[in-house]
Amino acid sequence: MSTSNKVIITCAITGSIHTPSMSPYLPVTPAQIADSAVGAADAGAAIVHLHARDPKTGIPSQDPALFGEFLGAIRDKSDVVINLTTGGAPTMSIEERLAPVAHFKPEVASLNMGSMNFGLYEMLGRYKEFRHDWERPYLEASDDRIFRNTFRDIAHILEACNANQTRFEIECYDIGHLYTAAHFLDRGLLKAPLFIQSVFGIRGGIGAHPEDIAHMKRTADRLFGKDYVWSVLGAGAQQSRVVTQGLLMGGNVRVGLEDNLWLSRGKLATSNAEQVASIRRTVEQLGYSVATPDEARAMLGLKGKDNVEF
Repeated sequence: MSTSNKVIITCAITGSIHTPSMSPYLPVTPAQIADSAVGAADAGAAIVHLHARDPKTGIPSQDPALFGEFLGAIRDKSDVVINLTTGGAPTMSIEERLAPVAHFKPEVASLNMGSMNFGLYEMLGRYKEFRHDWERPYLEASDDRIFRNTFRDIAHILEACNANQTRFEIECYDIGHLYTAAHFLDRGLLKAPLFIQSVFGIRGGIGAHPEDIAHMKRTADRLFGKDYVWSVLGAGAQQSRVVTQGLLMGGNVRVGLEDNLWLSRGKLATSNAEQVASIRRTVEQLGYSVATPDEARAMLGLKGKDNVEF
């Protein structure tokens, strides 16, 4: 694992977990997503992780046309590394989820390392009123919903993207996902250095206890040695504690409104940039420095911003 003093901050701009009624600050339209991504980059994010939403209802969408409405705007205004989702939402097919990455050939794409329960239904206890008809059923049905990524699905995504030299943010929601990443590394479908994003606190994945974070790091060290770059994210209110522990253990961090709507207890984040600025202060107070987009490209072995299709 890299011992660089540079810390990569990834910002996940909108995602598919939270619904528009949960925060007036969640980016929904292409213009909002573009502005929020540029703001996060200006605040110190080297990478922005992007989903799209229907601009009228806010429902998650993998329509490449919607991605096309904000990708060029971000690139015109920022040097930030753009990372497109292949996760989409658990309600989508593999081909739907793959479509934007296959079309735009980004430097980085996210890839979940397995099928899993992905429970959002507990949020119904905190939110009672919804502006759009799809929001409540979307949350309610998650107690009987599986996010699908079989071994065949993962291989299909890797094979579809590797010819484009797109590298992957390997999202690991549990210890077994690290072993799956090692399996695909052995098969030659993944190449070092791996960019391992350990995800803590999603219902259905590993918890966010300090021992869970330490166990994930120990296992990744044993499986990958120095051939990986480690990053952490914490879901919801656990975000600040999880990413700070990750920093203290030599990791990189991911924040953003996809993962957490709050800036502090009882205070909604008014932008992705606020969360980036907050974790940047922590990074610098701990004696590290924030990686620029080009430094992140070098650390992750990316193909460069001129080799994408947007």
